[in-house]
Amino acid sequence: MKLIPRCTVYPMPRAAQKMRRRRGCTRTCIESAIMINCRIRRLAAAVLALASSPALAMSGAPLLPSERSIGTLEPVARFEGAMPTSVAVSETGRIFVNFPRWGDDVSYSVAEWRDGRAVPYPDARINRKDGPDPAAHFISVQSVVADGQGRLWVLDTAAPGFSAPQAGGAKLVAIDLATNTVAKTLVFPANVIDARTYVNDVRFDFRVGREGVAYVTDSSLSGIGGIIVIDLATGAASKRLVGHVSTSADAAFVPIVEGQQMRLRNADGSTQPFTVAADGIALSPDGATLFYTPLSSRHLYSVPTALLRDPKVSEAELAAAVVDLGDKGASDGMEMDANGRLYASDYEHNAIHARDAQGRWTTVVHDSRILWPDTLSMGPDGYLYFTTNQLHRQAGFNGGVDRRQAPYMVYRTRVDAAPAPTR
Repeated sequence: MKLIPRCTVYPMPRAAQKMRRRRGCTRTCIESAIMINCRIRRLAAAVLALASSPALAMSGAPLLPSERSIGTLEPVARFEGAMPTSVAVSETGRIFVNFPRWGDDVSYSVAEWRDGRAVPYPDARINRKDGPDPAAHFISVQSVVADGQGRLWVLDTAAPGFSAPQAGGAKLVAIDLATNTVAKTLVFPANVIDARTYVNDVRFDFRVGREGVAYVTDSSLSGIGGIIVIDLATGAASKRLVGHVSTSADAAFVPIVEGQQMRLRNADGSTQPFTVAADGIALSPDGATLFYTPLSSRHLYSVPTALLRDPKVSEAELAAAVVDLGDKGASDGMEMDANGRLYASDYEHNAIHARDAQGRWTTVVHDSRILWPDTLSMGPDGYLYFTTNQLHRQAGFNGGVDRRQAPYMVYRTRVDAAPAPTR
């Protein structure tokens, strides 16, 4: 608490004496004016001291103008160790998360949040990072997605620390949620995986083909991305729109996060731009349109899925069908609800926005605690779930100094919508 200065009555200044003689004021009159002025100063000092007092701050009363929050934010899960990237909520409300091996001490790459703690899922054995068969264990999982059909799909980059993917290790793994056992493993074929590939996120459509199809973003750190289309029955895959502007990092993009340009910063002071290709992905409720965005961009793009799946459609024809839907802010993850509302994280502004079927954007939630909203998942309870992991505070962006502060969080915000159908 600041001390309030006491007022002191000094001998009458000469200027005051002259004023007294000119105006016929008495000494008492002048001294009264001085005392009134002094009391005003004391009152102002008291107000300032009160406004800055810890007691007032603790009471929740407003202090100074500050950025306002929008929407409601409910904590769901917290993690003190490794940072998570993805969250998935099943149709029965089970919650799953994953932890990529980016340098943290990762004991397990996939977990279920159960009874207030993370439990290796489906078991500890499959979560061992080493093993003789790279297809039989989780190497470095980037995303988990519940498909609404009783399965959890695990997207394994097989690229710990953003290294080149281990041969035969980049894969999609389906886990039966009723038995908690692996139901299917699809290793990405060599024609869609190279040394720069980083499979990032995935969406499913079981209405086409014999067992359905998956669309996967390749968010290569080279900045040159693409969309992988994989047949879930055969495992055959193709990579489309490779190097197209819609799947690649925007060369002019400069992200500003927590008031600072986000660049790769080395300990010697040198920097490089952060160039991450196609990342966030969402599928329209009817499965006809795929929405996607590079991480290093503020633009939203879409493409008809029928053309994306058709091998007879040339790359030039496919590129001509891509629609630039304009600026949406810089996003990591995206999600779709059953009403055709697209949700996009905004890591520059600690927010999540929503785009309705008419293309109008609104802010769903904005809060200073949303430090890098990563992946989104629509729950069966009318809530949108998402991770916050402070990705931008990692050592690689801060001259070798890790500025992250645990815990990392899963939050949810009410949107009164259901997940988009997959069948």
